[in-house]
Formats: sequence, C-alpha cells, structure tokens
Amino acid sequence: MDATPSGSRTTRRAFVKTAGALGVGLYLAGAGKERSVLAARGKKVALALDGGPKAVTAEVADATRWPLYGDEEIGLVTDLLRSPGYGPVAEFEEAWKAYHECPYVKAHCNGTSALTSMLFALELPPGSEVLVPDYSTWFPVVPMRFFDLVPVFVDVDPRTMNLSVEDCKKRVTSKTKAIMPVHWYGLPCEMDAICAFAEEHGLVVVEDASHAHGARVKGTLTGNWGRMAGFSLQMSKPLPSIEGGIANYKEQGDYERATAYGNYDLPRTFPEDSPYRKYQGTAFGSKLRMHPVSAILARIQLKELDARNAAGTAQIRRLNDRLLELPGLTEQYARPDIDRVYYANNPMFIDEKKAGMSRSVAVKALQAEGVSVSECTWTLLHTYPVFQEDKWWRHMPVLPEEGSVPGCDQVNRTAIHLPYWTSDQPELVEQYVAAFEKVWAHRKALGKA
Repeated sequence: MDATPSGSRTTRRAFVKTAGALGVGLYLAGAGKERSVLAARGKKVALALDGGPKAVTAEVADATRWPLYGDEEIGLVTDLLRSPGYGPVAEFEEAWKAYHECPYVKAHCNGTSALTSMLFALELPPGSEVLVPDYSTWFPVVPMRFFDLVPVFVDVDPRTMNLSVEDCKKRVTSKTKAIMPVHWYGLPCEMDAICAFAEEHGLVVVEDASHAHGARVKGTLTGNWGRMAGFSLQMSKPLPSIEGGIANYKEQGDYERATAYGNYDLPRTFPEDSPYRKYQGTAFGSKLRMHPVSAILARIQLKELDARNAAGTAQIRRLNDRLLELPGLTEQYARPDIDRVYYANNPMFIDEKKAGMSRSVAVKALQAEGVSVSECTWTLLHTYPVFQEDKWWRHMPVLPEEGSVPGCDQVNRTAIHLPYWTSDQPELVEQYVAAFEKVWAHRKALGKA
C-alpha cells in the first residue's frame, strides 16, 4: 500500500461530504460514539437484502490495484531495452542482501524456482521427511519428488492459519530431517517456537516467506530465521516484480549448490576451493536465472517496501480494530512481538455460534450491502491427486488420516476474505464498518433465516 498515492488523497471536508446516508460522517465525532450511533441506526435501517439502502456506496476503481509502478521503474526498464544486460540482477541481489543483512542470496525466475533450488541444496538422503503445512500452496512441496524427499502434511493452528508445532510433535519420526513453515497471508509463523522444536529434533528449518516480505518476529525479518528461505516476487506479492523469486542462505555450501542447480554461468564466481566451481558451463540441469526486467522492478519496489507495508497495516488496523468488537468476528492471531504484513487479502473468521448467524448468511448480507467479501474454503494439499499417486514418487508422501487436521477444517468452516486496499481509503473503511454493524444489528433475524 502506498502511503500517499497520486490522486487518491481524501480531505477531511471531502470525506464528510461523500460519507453517505448511513452516518459515515460520524468519523469526526469519536469512535465510541460513532459505533453506538451506527449500531442503533442499523436496527432502524432495512438490510439491503430486504430492499434497504446499501451501506457501501463509494466508487473507488483502483482501491486494490497492484502492483504500483512509477516513472523510475518505467525509465530504468526503458534504458534496459535500449542496452540489454544482466547487470540489474546483481544489483537487486546486493540490495536484497543489504536489506536482510544476509551473507548469501540468489535471485531466480520465480519463487517456485527459488524453493526448488533450496530443496536441492539441502542434499538430504532419499526418503527424508519434511514437515509441511496442509493448509498451504503446492509450490514448495511438489518439487520434493525430484529429490526423493517425503512431504509430511501437518495441521495448522486455526487462530493463525500457520503450521502447528503441537501437531508437528505428533508427526515427527526418525526419518524427519526438515521443517518448512509458511508465513500465511503475511502473518509470520512463531519462528522462535519452530526453531526450538527443530533444534530439539535436529531438523533443518527452511522458510517459505513468499507472503511475508518485510514481516518480523521479535525484530528479526522473515527469511532470516531458517538455514535458508525462499520468496516469491510474483506480481500479487508484497514485493512485486511481475515474475521472480529470491532465496536467502546462511551457509556458503547451500548457496553454491542452489546457485549451481539453476545457473550454469556462475560456478566460476565461486572460490577456488569450492567443490562446485568445476560445474561451470553445465550446472545441474536447470536454467532458473531471473529476468533483468524483474530485477529492476524488485529493486525499486524494495526501497518502498517497509513504508507501504506500514501504511497498509495501519489501514487494516483502522478497520479491523472496530470490526473485532462485533461478537463472533476474529482475525489471524499475532503475538505482540510479531510485526505482520498483508498479502492480497484481509483474512478474518466468523464464529457462527457467537455471531448468531451462519457464515454464509453473514457473507450474503454483507455482499448485498456492497462489501467485497467471500467465504474462504482452501483445498488442502494432501487431497490433490499428485500426492496420492505413486507413479510420481519414489517415496510416497505421508498423508493425514481422515479428521486428523481439525485446525485446517476449522479454518475452512470459519474463514472469510476482505480486500486489502493498496491506497488510502478512509471512506471505504467507514462504510465497511457501517455495513458490518448494520448486518450485525440484524443478526438475530438473519440467524433465523
């Protein structure tokens, strides 16, 4: 989110003028008074489902537009087209290395390539098990089959959507060699607990930080906790380069193996005593180099990453802190020492019993009010055919038994997605609050529907 996007500032006077019929102008009167008045008014105003006026009337075409590129990116890409070369890749790697204070980094053509190179760099024995969250994406998991690794699907904490250490304790075996936490929708995993568990069992920590660029746990950036970490830079991500990926490495050997896996032209840059220097010209069979256009975009976007994350998170807080006062609404839990970011959505949960109505009914009523909201039901990884067919694996994945991932199931029953606005939208914040309060004011009637 850009803190001061061109053409999207809303002055106090304009905001009050366009606030709408449901009392959004009470923004100036203080939060407590506003909530009580809106709630009282909500009981008197018919739901949009029943023919009443919509709560959300603001027309903002680009509220979620992303990525946001400017003249600097356009100028540098134009210069590259006039004088092509790979220099921008090394420039981005140096900027990323400085940002993370990381000894070794390698940019790739996409995040999956970065994660695949990391799996190769692990150099684990065939049949080694890797603990992975079941509520996640396939990108770092399907490539495990190329290296004879065994994904073991683990439950998530339903409060966070992130890997459950408690469930990891039940699934760790003598074959378990690594654990791959995924920082879901920008909320970092509780990496101190994960690293302590990994140390206890002698596991390598490999982070998938593709949703959480710039997030921190106890002041330490995501990507700096594990022995290695991969990031996607695809255009929807917090750091967007249209297509790209990058990985952090703490150990020189890991870096050299990962680099040699996908860069035939770089082993010559390794130290004279490197065992991988001799593979110059062939590498190990893949070509995963980042495109210089992507490198330019990523380097420029990196300069604004922290500011945009901070502005976006602050706006989410202005919305969520008020929505969370409604019964049955919660959000991903973040400890006080975790600084999260947001990726693509603002996930929340509806406890149907406490809300007094079903998730589907609440979502339908909110949509009628003009809220961009949807029920979120994620396809659990272990249910995909690729993980169930032995012709793709020399060592089959370990699939959870029916009913043994209750955290995943709970998230799928309760999660909703609200939009993540990438520019300053005070009017939408107020109207969304009004819409939720209006629907919750009618929740008894909705609960009987």
